[in-house]
This record gives sequence, C-alpha cells and structure tokens, in this order.
Amino acid sequence: MPPSSTNARARRHRGEGQWALGYREPLNKNEELKKNDDGLNVRQRIIDIYSKTGFDSIDPADLRGRFRWFGLYTQRKPGIDGGKTAILEPEELDDRYFMLRVRIDGGQLTLEQLRTIADISTRYARGTADVTDRQNIQLHWVEIESVPAIWEALEAVGLSTTEACGDTPRVIIGCPLAGIDEDEVLDATPQIQQVYDKYIGSQEFSNLPRKFKSAFSGCASHCTVHEINDVAFVGVVGENGERGYDVWAGGGLSTNPMLGKRLGVFVSPDRAADVWAGIIGIFRDYGYRRLRHRARIKFLMNDWGPERFREVLEQEYLGYRLPDGPAPAAPRNNRRDHVGVHRQRDGLYYVGFAPKVGRLDGATLALIADIAERHGSSRVRTTVEQKMVILDIAEDRVESLVRELESHDLRVNPSTFRRQTMACTGIEYCKLAIVETKGTAMTLIDELEKRLPDFADPLTINVNGCPNSCARIQTADIGLKGQLVTDERGEQVEGFQIHLGGSLGVRPGFGRKVRGLKATAAELPDYVERVLTRFQAQKTGGETFSEWVERAAEEDLK
Repeated sequence: MPPSSTNARARRHRGEGQWALGYREPLNKNEELKKNDDGLNVRQRIIDIYSKTGFDSIDPADLRGRFRWFGLYTQRKPGIDGGKTAILEPEELDDRYFMLRVRIDGGQLTLEQLRTIADISTRYARGTADVTDRQNIQLHWVEIESVPAIWEALEAVGLSTTEACGDTPRVIIGCPLAGIDEDEVLDATPQIQQVYDKYIGSQEFSNLPRKFKSAFSGCASHCTVHEINDVAFVGVVGENGERGYDVWAGGGLSTNPMLGKRLGVFVSPDRAADVWAGIIGIFRDYGYRRLRHRARIKFLMNDWGPERFREVLEQEYLGYRLPDGPAPAAPRNNRRDHVGVHRQRDGLYYVGFAPKVGRLDGATLALIADIAERHGSSRVRTTVEQKMVILDIAEDRVESLVRELESHDLRVNPSTFRRQTMACTGIEYCKLAIVETKGTAMTLIDELEKRLPDFADPLTINVNGCPNSCARIQTADIGLKGQLVTDERGEQVEGFQIHLGGSLGVRPGFGRKVRGLKATAAELPDYVERVLTRFQAQKTGGETFSEWVERAAEEDLK
C-alpha cells in the first residue's frame, strides 16, 4: 500500500478517537467528562456529599453522567408530552427523582435478595419494580438522600448497582436455568461469576466508548439472544466432545441494528474470562470515541470483520491462537424463554411465570418470595423476556404453586400474548421516550386475549417508546416503535411505526417495514387483530409468522 494511503487511513482512524492509535484527546463532552474523572469515583461523593446536601447540590456532570456508573438516571418529570422529548434541554426534562437499576448477573436471586429488593421498593421507591429484558430490576421515585441506605441493604445480600448503566460492562446475562436444565450444554455460572468478581467495578474497563452488553450461556433454547449482544459466549460441544463456548461479537440494535458475528473460535471454560477481557479490551482501545452514535462495538466489527477482529484478539490481547470451533446447535424450540412447568435434571421442577410486560411492585416481589418458600424453593430467577422462574419444586408441590401464582395474576400458563409481549419503560419515566408503553402493551394483551382466544402460535410483540430499541423491536414478530402520528382528526397523538417479521435463531433477520405502516395507540388492537387473522388464514403447514410476513403481499400486512 502506498505511504500516502497508509497515512490517510491512520488519520481517519485517529479521527475516530481510538486510543490504540494514539489519539486520547476527548472529541465530545462525554469523553471529556470521563477523562476529567472516572465514573466510579462518584460513589463516594454520593455518600459523603449529595445524599446529605440534596438534589440541588449535585454537579451536573455527575447528575447526567457519572451517576450512571452506579445505576442512577434522573427520571422524566411528569406531564411532559412526547413532542417535547427532543426539544427540551436535559435539565428541563429532569425530575428530582431517580430510576435505580439493580444488576442481577445471570438473573440469579436468593429469596433473601428478592425480599431485600422488595423492601427497598416499598421503603424508597413508592413500591415500583420492573423486571427488564436484561434480567435487572428497575426501581423509580428514588431520592438521592436514600441511595446510601439502598446500597448498604443491597450489598449486605451480595447485590449492587455498580456499572448497571454508563459506558461500562453492564449486567452479564445468563440462562435462568443454568445448572439445572436437562438439555443445557454447560453451566455458565462460574464464568459469569469470574468476570463479575475480577472486572466489574474495576477501572480497567470503567471508561469504554459506550455501554457493553455481555452474555454467557449454555442454554439449549438460546434464551440470552446471543445474536444481539456486544459479546456472547454460547455453549457448544467440540469435535472431541469437550464442552465450551462459541463466541459472537458486535451485535446490537438501536437506530443501526446489526447482528453479531461469529469469531469461529472454540473457548474452553477456563479461558472464557480471559477471552471476554480481550474482547472488551479491543473495544476500549480501538472503539470509536468521536461520535456517540458510532461508539458501539458493532461499528468496529462492521468495519473490521470477524477475521481481523479475531487476529487482533489473539495477537495483541491473548498472546495465543484459539482453536476453531463449531457453530451452536439450533434452538430447541420457537419460544426462547422458560415459561411453564418443566423438569430439572435432578428430578425437581422449575416453574416460569409471566407478569405483564415485567411490571411488578414491591409487595408482589415479597409475595413471590413467600410463595416460593412455602413450596420448598430458595431460588428464583429473572429472564431476558421480563419474566421470572421459581426453581427446585418437588413434583407433589407443583400444582399448588401454579394455583397460588395464577391466583395473583402471575400466569404460569399464559396466552401467547401475555407470554411474548415486552415493553420498555416508556414516557412514564424515561426522558428519551416519545410515547407510553407499559399501559399500551397491557391493554393490547387484554384486547388480543378477548378477540383471539384460540391463537396459539409463537408470536413476539415488542413495544418501544422511542427509536433506541431497548425492547428489541427489530427482532420481534411485531415490533412497535413509538412516535407521534396523525389521527383521523388530523391531530398528533401517540402511535407506532410497525416492523413485521423480525426473528432470531435459524432465520435471523430484522423486521420488514412497509411504507406508511403506522397506527395510533388506540388503533393497535384493531391492527394486530387484523394482521394475525390474515396470518392464520394464509399460513401453510408449520409456517411461522415471520416466514409468512416474508412472502405476504403488502396489502395483507396493512
């Protein structure tokens, strides 16, 4: 390559703010904020200063920046409509209360931990508690004065909010059935714990270009949706029968969705934490820091490709070559979740149940702990579908457990619509949202259960309040992206752009966008009923909804 071409490429890459190429001067306010003070240092200021002197004393750089390193976001001030989301300044959107995200790595909770979260919800968060699609539990209405007491309570039972948000390695998701599922390839719990113990809260990876989402799982259902994580370790069986991981990197959704790429390597469990550290190290050092909207690892992977990424990983970060490995087996079913009653490998049973779109409260979390304990369980799990699972139930107690859960509207045998509808936080609390989501999704579930009581096909409906796709709209059968739309009276109202036929697994792909296909929130039940009725009338054999969408005429999708 001519020297001039090499220099031009070097200038271009330095222009992206990549540390490994020698460019460390901040190129935007976020990078300047992180250079001025590591986000992890804000903890002591919260304890020593802000919790004592109150909301008005908080440095804005901490309030809207470093607080995220400990799971704290200011929530949206009530009464501000979605039309003002992109117009108002952050301080105009800010309420004096916080969303607090409790990280639950691997989705694993003891009853003591669950009761602690329930008590915190009741004492400090007006009873709020939402299970997220990354296995966390989010609380709202938290006051800065209460945060040290909340941390003390969480940490006393082995939980934390450290790096639950921010440009950090966020919660590590895992299969809620790790170690008990009859069909799992391997139990990833030790690797999740090793990464958590060694790296979470460490300044080694506390200044990343953007957030970093990880998954470790040996689940036969592929419940951790490895295709759309920044990095994912997926259980596989090698040619010699050894069990280890296939590694994917560079997945992510938001406004520029991309599927992760296989590196083609086989990673033994004892090397998994080192490989994880190498991949996140590449992101830290080579990730793009100039523009926030291009700062995720997916953009680096898209530019490099998996071959170069693997080469840099092996040569610069590991110091050894990784063996080639097989791709994961296909998921064992079309519902990549763990709802219902199923046998564990030890002869006991697990029971997965479906709160509506993850919405719970402190009293219900305490109730779940009590119900589990009465039926002989000491462990519960959260899932990446905003659901929960109770483990270790003896066969003769299953029926009683199911009956008691369902009596509190915690459905073990839910409709497809209850089982597979998710919703992000929405305008109720989120400063980025344009429309309401949780209530809209709940109304949609209720209406569809009445109108289509016999609908039994797997079908995901994901409701998002803005374009950022926290609820994974592009990979849903029916993905609903919140926006303001014009109703029949010519007025702007809450509504959704509709994506159809997204899927992961055997036939991964993003949803189809039909020109002009939008609906107001009020029109949603009519629209979804109409398109599902057409699907049922036209499907052939075992055709899935996404397969039907791929071949359906546009008029049948409207």
